[in-house]
Order: sequence, then structure tokens, then C-alpha cells
Amino acid sequence: MSLQNASIKLTHFIIGGFDTVKRPVAVGVVMLITYLLAVFASLVNIIFIVSDKQLHKPMYLLICNLAVVDVFYTSTATPTMIGVLLAGVNTISYVDCLIQMYVFQVGGTMERFSLTIMAFDRLIAIIYPLQYHSYLTNTRILIFTYILWIVACSFALFTLVTLAPLPHCYSRLRYTFCDFAAVMRTTCVDPEKYFNQVAIISFFLSFFTFTFICLSYCGILFFVKILSNNDKKKMGSTLVSHLICVSCLYCPQFVIVILTRFGVVLTLEERQGLLIGIILGPSLVNPFVYCLRTKKIKIRIFKIFRKVNTLRPELFHGMHF
Repeated sequence: MSLQNASIKLTHFIIGGFDTVKRPVAVGVVMLITYLLAVFASLVNIIFIVSDKQLHKPMYLLICNLAVVDVFYTSTATPTMIGVLLAGVNTISYVDCLIQMYVFQVGGTMERFSLTIMAFDRLIAIIYPLQYHSYLTNTRILIFTYILWIVACSFALFTLVTLAPLPHCYSRLRYTFCDFAAVMRTTCVDPEKYFNQVAIISFFLSFFTFTFICLSYCGILFFVKILSNNDKKKMGSTLVSHLICVSCLYCPQFVIVILTRFGVVLTLEERQGLLIGIILGPSLVNPFVYCLRTKKIKIRIFKIFRKVNTLRPELFHGMHF
């Protein structure tokens, strides 16, 4: 009997990626703390930038967009994994699984796009410092960001349309959440052809965005020689912030590609550990990097803490213990 004839009608998937974890509660607590810190830090960035009109500038709008993407990206899969580890909820409905897979693909694509457009922003600021604000206005940045979201949704739609019509023979997911590879392996068809199609798209996105970022840095390094020492220091601070974020996103991906290329077979746990790092790492690092290294946001944070410290004596003034 062929696998197609043995297909089943699925209503739920069973998440089996954490079955071999020895200390699920400890891992779950670490993931929960990391997730809450990442979301909190991103929300702080978003609130500061949206509420302060002085920060309504192209660079800060791009930082705000990156924070939105971080919350969006990490919130697709992390709550599901935490639920499995801490609450033992290891099932997810078929429809919710496909939605999670689609949203996760959109978030991953937008992470690359966001860092790419931020590199472009810094390139224009270096090459055309006097015309920068006329070239990159707030309106143009918002329109460009909106277009990138549409493109990301379109790329992710390809995986959803490819997978949705296929019959399923298994209900157990080998991985820790509903990504494309996990769901595809539950189908009744040979997945290699579909993996190759998605791999080509993923390679194109990663290669294009990373190459563009590298070329932007080459252009920046070429033109930075003409800047004054003060401008170099100012520009260097924002470039270091961006470089840290780029490294957190691309390094784990390149580790997987390089190890696979050299014939190193990663275990399921090792591959999933790197994948979790790709999800949580950038979402945690990005907002803290821009909070601590972006001068205006840092000043805003310090002002709030000063107000809190000033109000403390007033709160207790007149109280008798």
C-alpha cells in the first residue's frame, strides 16, 4: 500500500522535539526568562521611539521596526516550546501549526530584511551626509519597510501553499515547534524535492541580504576616511551596534551550513539547539544593543531612572512608621 493511500486526517500534531531533554523544567525556565527579557527590552525600545517626537527620524524608525520584528519573530515559536517544557502541552492543532510555520517564516525573512535596510541607511548617511535627510525621509522609510513586509509575507506564502495540499501520514513532529522541515516530514511524499526548493529560496535570501550588508560596509569603510575624528567615533558606535546584531543572526546559520558542508552530521539536539539560538539570540541581543549603544535612547532611559529616584523621597515624605 502506498503512503498516499495510508494518509490520515490530521486535527493535531504531537511535538516530540523535547522528548530526550534531561531537565525540561530547567531548560524551560531559562527559555522563559530569556523570552520575557527579549520582549520587554523590545517593547521599551518601541515605546520610547513612538512616544518621543525627537526620535521620529529614519534611523530610529528602523530600530523600532527591528524591535517589532524581534517580538513578532520570537513570539511565534518560543511560547509553544515553553509550553511543552514547563506545562507539558505537547500538542498543537493542524491549523495553528500551519499558521505558526507561516508566521515564523515571515519573521525570519524580516529579520534579514530589517538588518539589510539598516545597513543601507548607514551607507547613505556616510556617502551623502548633507543630503541624507532629503534622501531618506520618514515617509520613504515607512513605505520601504511596508514593501519589505509584503515581500516577506509573499516568500513565506510559497512554503504554506506548497505544504498545505499534501497528505499526511504521521502526526508526530520531530522538532520543537512547527517549522517547515518538521511539518514536511509528516507528509506522505518524498520531502527532498520540497526541501531543495525552500533551500534555494532561503539561500537566495541569506546570500542577497548578507552580501548587500557586506558591500555596504565596504562602501562605508571607503568613505569613512574623509570624516572627522568626532564623526568617525559617532558613526563607529552605530556600526558596531549593527555589526553585533548581524553576527547574532547570521553566525548560527553559517555554523550549520559550514558544518554540513564539511560532512559533520549534527544530532537532532545540536541542530535544534542552534535553531533555538537563531530564534532567541537576536531577539534578546538586538534591543539591549540599541538601548545601551544608541545615545538618545540611553539618555531617555537615564532620565526615567532619575525621575523615579527623585519621586522616591516624595512618596515616603510625611509617612510615619
